[in-house]
Amino acid sequence: MKSLLLIPAIVLATFSFTPTAHASNMATTICEYVSVDDKSRLRSYLKQNNLKVRNIFAGVQCNGQNLVEFADSNSAFKTGSLMIGKLPKKTVKGFMASITSVELSSVANKRVNG
Repeated sequence: MKSLLLIPAIVLATFSFTPTAHASNMATTICEYVSVDDKSRLRSYLKQNNLKVRNIFAGVQCNGQNLVEFADSNSAFKTGSLMIGKLPKKTVKGFMASITSVELSSVANKRVNG
């Protein structure tokens, strides 16, 4: 009886670490696409993995910055604009002061103010 309980526990322990590693790889890939400002590859990657910007925004950080701040620091205006357009207005308003580029600031202002 003990061996019957031990086998499912080993199987469960083996598979419990896989999602974390997969999520880490996904975050790295998203950060890479943002850093090189590849909007089309970012969109297709999100679609392939059934992800939405508004759902992953709080959990993904690149070099200690959120995705839009990271896009801003890398002059990735296409991907930054894409993410601003997909995020809720309240979220955009929260990080709008940290955006330094004129291009992304204007996109964020349009998103927040109408």
